[in-house]
Amino acid sequence: MFSLFRNDERRLDSTPFYLKPSGETEEKEIAILSLTIGEIIRQASAAGREVVFLCIGSDRYVGDSLGPLVGSMLEDSQVPYKVYGTLKDPVHAFNLKGTIKEINRQFTEPLIFSIDASLGTKEEAGSVIFKEGPLKPGKGIEKVLPSVGDYHFAGVVNYIDPLPTSQFLNDTRLYTVMMLAQAIVKVITGTLPDEGRV
Repeated sequence: MFSLFRNDERRLDSTPFYLKPSGETEEKEIAILSLTIGEIIRQASAAGREVVFLCIGSDRYVGDSLGPLVGSMLEDSQVPYKVYGTLKDPVHAFNLKGTIKEINRQFTEPLIFSIDASLGTKEEAGSVIFKEGPLKPGKGIEKVLPSVGDYHFAGVVNYIDPLPTSQFLNDTRLYTVMMLAQAIVKVITGTLPDEGRV
């Protein structure tokens, strides 16, 4: 659904973690982020909190398909976490509020990791950003949707320029979206013990 990152917003809460999947340090960065998230999950599980991955987006546009791709890949990896938002059953602008209500009905104080496509600067394009705090889906295309998540992943699928924001949905490369989705899934599956990985 596209969130939007600007430099001044980043200073408002915790420092984000940047992962550039095409960089030489990719595997090391994935391992570091997996360890960090694994510890967050362990603490939440010890407190009896259910872990939920909420993957937001639509499979109708390449640029917005990051969330559903990640959700389907997580299901295929058989992660032991609850996953909402897949290519088969996407979570998007029309059902996001209902999905959040369903999650809160089903679980008491769940630990929610939200995942969505994002627009950023030209330098950020092709990066995964992991940050504490809720995701603001739809902000990049000026939609007002509920913020969601204790932590969130944003895959910067494209950058902002003078084109209308809706044009980014059509001008984003599938290769970029797949590369970001694979990196996010590697990070999440990296939180599992070796015997829990498929």
